[in-house]
Amino acid sequence: MKFTLSWLKEHLDTTATIDQIAEALTDLGLEVEEIADPAARLGTFTLARIDHAEQHPDADRLRVCRVMTDEGEKQIVCGAPNARAGITVVLAKPGDYVPGIDTTLGVGKIRGVESHGMMASERELELSEEHDGIIELPSGEVGQRFVDWLAQNAPDKIDPMIHIKITPNRPDALGVHGVARDLAARGLGTLKAVTVDAVPGAFPCPVGVTIDAGVAAKAPFFAGRVVRGVTNGPSPAWLQKRLRAIGLRPINALVDITNFFTFDLNRPLHVFDAGKVAGDLILRGARAGEELVALDDKTYALPEGAVVICDDNGIESIAGIMGGAASGASEKTRDVFIEAAYFDPISTAATGRALKINSDARYRFERGIDPAFTLPGLELATRMVLDLCGGEASEVVSAGALPDTGRAYRLDPARTSRLVGMDIDEADQRATLEALGFRLEGEMAHVPSWRPDVLGEADLVEEIARIASLTKLQGKPLPRAQAGVPKPVLTPLQVREKTARRMAAALGYNECVTYSFIDQASAALFGGGDDAVRVENPISSEMSHLRPDLLPGLLQAAARNQARGFADLALFELGPVFSGGEPGEQAVRISGLLVGQTAPRDPFGSRRKVDLYDAKADAEAILNAVGAPARAQINRKLDGWWHPGRAGNIALGPNVLATFGEIHPKVLRQMDVKGPAVGFTIQLAAVPFPKVKTPTRPALELSELQAVDRDFAFVVDAGVEALTLVNAAAGADKALIAGVSVFDQFQGLEGGQKSLAITVRLQPRDKTLTDADIEAVSRKIVEKVEKATGGRLRA
Repeated sequence: MKFTLSWLKEHLDTTATIDQIAEALTDLGLEVEEIADPAARLGTFTLARIDHAEQHPDADRLRVCRVMTDEGEKQIVCGAPNARAGITVVLAKPGDYVPGIDTTLGVGKIRGVESHGMMASERELELSEEHDGIIELPSGEVGQRFVDWLAQNAPDKIDPMIHIKITPNRPDALGVHGVARDLAARGLGTLKAVTVDAVPGAFPCPVGVTIDAGVAAKAPFFAGRVVRGVTNGPSPAWLQKRLRAIGLRPINALVDITNFFTFDLNRPLHVFDAGKVAGDLILRGARAGEELVALDDKTYALPEGAVVICDDNGIESIAGIMGGAASGASEKTRDVFIEAAYFDPISTAATGRALKINSDARYRFERGIDPAFTLPGLELATRMVLDLCGGEASEVVSAGALPDTGRAYRLDPARTSRLVGMDIDEADQRATLEALGFRLEGEMAHVPSWRPDVLGEADLVEEIARIASLTKLQGKPLPRAQAGVPKPVLTPLQVREKTARRMAAALGYNECVTYSFIDQASAALFGGGDDAVRVENPISSEMSHLRPDLLPGLLQAAARNQARGFADLALFELGPVFSGGEPGEQAVRISGLLVGQTAPRDPFGSRRKVDLYDAKADAEAILNAVGAPARAQINRKLDGWWHPGRAGNIALGPNVLATFGEIHPKVLRQMDVKGPAVGFTIQLAAVPFPKVKTPTRPALELSELQAVDRDFAFVVDAGVEALTLVNAAAGADKALIAGVSVFDQFQGLEGGQKSLAITVRLQPRDKTLTDADIEAVSRKIVEKVEKATGGRLRA
C-alpha cells in the first residue's frame, strides 16, 4: 500500500513529521517498507544568482557565467539556452551528488574554461522530465536551501511517498482513509470525516442490473448508474501526480478516478463505456469454454462457475478482478456506467488464483472490503466524474442485498489489562475503540463494517493494545503462587531423562533425534510393524509405522554415516517407543549404539573392535546415574534382534532394567550396517524410584581404618557366569565387604572348566581386622561361592 504525505493529510489533520508517522505506522502493525523522500536527495543544493553571462570563446552553445553563491562569486560554464544574467537558479557545487545524472561533481574544464559546479534542470534533480533549460525561480535568496524554497512554494515536488506492508487481516488499511484512522486513534492528528453528498438522478438508468440466483452467494450486491455526456480526457494534474507517486500510470480521467478511489477509500470501482453495453448487465457464472479479452489485452479462459458480468453481447468483465477491453472507457466515451459492487472474498480469490491475475481490485475484494460503503462510494465517484468530466447522472440501479455485518462483543476493561499486562484506564479503552469506529453501547462494542477481522472479545483487546503501543509494556516478574522455594516443575521421570541424556553425552556418545516413524520392514525386525501401529496417512513409505524400538533409527543413521566414510560411531537417542496404538502403550527409553573401533590408530595398539562389555559398561554407568540399585542380575531372555550368545538383560528379578550386547548379524545385514555393532537399551521407567525422597545425597561415610584386599581363584564349570560368583562373594558379609571385582579368567582346564579370580575388599568400620577376622570372612566367602556355583577354591 503506497501513498504520499500530502495525500495522507487530505484525511488526517496533523503536524507530525514523516519520521513520527513512519514510527507510529510500524508500531501500529502497518510496517513501513520504504519511504521515498525527494527532499533527502536535494538537501545539498542551494540557490544562486547569475550576475553575468557571456559567450564561451570556443563554443557557440556554451556560456561562461559569473554566479553569486553563499561562498562568493563562482565561474560556471553552462549550456542551457536560458542561462542569462539576473535569474535565480539552483546550484550544485563540487562534491555534490546529482541524482538525475548519477554523478558527483568536481571542478572541471569545459573547452579550456574552468567550471566550479553546475546549474541544474528539473530532470537532473529528478523533479520532472523537463530538461530544456536550467531551473528559473521567481523568488529566493542566495544561499537559501532549495528544499526549504520548495517546502514554501512547491511542496508537491518534495512530497514523501510511504510504502507500508499490509497483513491479510487488515483490509481497512488498504485505503489512505483507513491508515489515517489508525494514526488519529494513536493521537497523531484528527481524522477528517468523509462527507457523502448524494447525487440526485436526473433520469431513469437505461442499463438495468440483475444477479443470477446461482451466483447470489458469490456476488450478493451489485449497483451502478449511467452518467451521460461526459468528456473523457486526461485527468487533472493533481490526480496524475498522486497516481504517479505510487507507481500508477495515468490513463484517462474516468479510469484514473476509479484507481483513485481504490487507494483513497479502499473502494474498487469499474467503469463501462455505456455506448458499448448492449442491453442490461447480469451477473452469472461463467460457462465452460468462455473467454474474455481483458483490459491488459490478454485473453483468459474463464473457469466454469467464476462470477462474470455480461450483457447481450457476452462477457464484459470478471467480477471483482478485471474488466474487459471491449467495454473499457476511452477518450471517445460519452456515456459511462459506473459500477460499485460487493463480491465474496473466497470466490474472488479462487477465480483470481485460477486465472493468475493480480489486480488491485482482486487484492482488496479477496481480503474483504467494507460492504456498507458500496453505495456511498458510488455517490462519491459519481460526484468526481461530474466535477472532472461533466455530464448528467441517472438514478441508481441495484440488485441483491448487502450482507449483514452487524455483530457486537463485550468489552471487559479488567480482562484487557490482565491480558495486555498494562494498566489502561477504562475511559482510554473506550476512547480507543470509538476512535477506530466501534460503537459502544454499555459493555457491548459494535464492530464497524470495515473490520471483518474483529471476531471476538480477544480482538477488542488486541485493538486496544495496538493503539496503546506494546512498546510501553514493562517486564514484570510473575508473582509466586506461594512463598518460599518454588516446587520442582519436572516430574521424577523427566529429571531421570535429563540425567540419562547428560550421562550418555559425557560417555562420548553423539545424540540423534530421529522420527518416531519407520518403515514396515525395519519395524518388523524389532518386533513391530503390525496394523496397530500403522500410520493412517504417512509422510512417506519410509515412515509408515510407529517405531517399536530406538535401535532402528540409530542403525539407519549409522548406515548413512558409513556410506559417507565415517566408520567409527557412538550414537544415542532418548525418546518414545510404541508397543501399540492405544494410550498407555508407549514408553520412554534411551538406547546407545557403538560401531567400529574404540579408538583411532596409534603406535600403542589402543585400537580394538567394540564388544559387548563396552555396551555393558556404558549401560551400567547410565543406570548408576539415574539411581538404579548397584546389585542386579543378568539373564538371557533376549529379543530376536540381539545376538543370543553375546547379549544379556540387566534385571531385578523379573523386572528388566536394560539390555546390552551385540546386534544380531542378520539385522545388521538387512539394515546395511557393517559390524561390529553393539548397543544397549535402558527402560527408564523400569528403574525403581527411591523410597525416601530427599533433596540432597546421603552423607559420604569414610572409615579411618585400613581396608584389606584378598584375592580368591575358583574353578567352576564353563557355563557359570562371573556375576553369579561375584554376587555370592559379596553376600558373605554385607557389612564388611565393600566390593568384589573379577580380575582374571582362565579357560581350558580339565573337564572343560575355567578359573575365575576375584578381588574382595574388606572395609572395617569399628576396629582394625585381625588375621582371625580375615580368615573367618574368607571361609564364608568360599562357602558362599561353592554353594552358589558348585565350584571349588583353586589350589
